[in-house]
Amino acid sequence: MRRTIIFIALTASVLASLGAARAAAASPPQKDYLSEEEADKIRDAGTPAERIKLYVAFADDKLKKFDYELNRKTPERRRGEILNGLLNAYAGCVDDGADQIAVAQEKQMDIREALKLMLTKEKEFLEALQKYDKDGPELDTYRDTLEDAIEGTKDALSDAEEALKEMLPPPVRRKQ
Repeated sequence: MRRTIIFIALTASVLASLGAARAAAASPPQKDYLSEEEADKIRDAGTPAERIKLYVAFADDKLKKFDYELNRKTPERRRGEILNGLLNAYAGCVDDGADQIAVAQEKQMDIREALKLMLTKEKEFLEALQKYDKDGPELDTYRDTLEDAIEGTKDALSDAEEALKEMLPPPVRRKQ
């Protein structure tokens, strides 16, 4: 009787751990810089073009929050941590958006519209970041993270420009 109980308990624990492993494998890990809602939107996006647009919007949001925090009259207690976290989140969005370019190219998908949006917005982002780099308040607090964000933005812009040049034009229908 005792052996049967131990066997059942061990079998149940093995099955429970297998179920947890399957659940973890089924859903991709959430990026730690995205909110749960943002991660859900990325997961639900059907195409790389939609994901690029979302990542650009999230990057824009992170940069606006960074600007807000930087210019607050009554700063938070962990201000440096918050500023660096927002810049890291911004850079993560920009990098992941740029990664979607390769996914779209691999699947031979038309993402011109998303690339144009990316180029326009990320040029604006770059200008804002470079402005912070010149005369941002408390620059020493977030200088390294800012430099990484600037470099990531330049790389994403370069990837987008290159992809836009390499894309074949859309097919033209001829009148018959």
